[in-house]
Amino acid sequence: MAEGEEDKTERVRRPSSKKPAKKTTRNTSTGRAGSRTSETKRASSRVSAPRAMRYAAEQLQELLGRAPESVSALKPTEDGWQADVEVLELERVPGTTSVMASYRVMLDEEGELVAYERIRRYTRGQIDRG
Repeated sequence: MAEGEEDKTERVRRPSSKKPAKKTTRNTSTGRAGSRTSETKRASSRVSAPRAMRYAAEQLQELLGRAPESVSALKPTEDGWQADVEVLELERVPGTTSVMASYRVMLDEEGELVAYERIRRYTRGQIDRG
């Protein structure tokens, strides 16, 4: 980019385990036309499904101190994303007796965790009855 030119893109950098998040945005003008542009930009600022899955797992790991095994469900909501994340809670031998947990994670449109709850505990070898 040449000197004096403006960068008109919004960039959001996701934190690594060592560095804090950095967000940069550009200011928009106020007024009716500006607010419509801002609303359109907000609607299109939702993170993609693959990123939402990754952010849900990363942020839950940071809170729990346990590595997620998988993201078993993901769906868009009015305010962002809802993900179900499977976590190994207690490792046992044999592995089929290890205790797993499902956590429901709520993300905002930008992929930031706003809430989570444990919704189920089960042994790894347990099969849901259908």
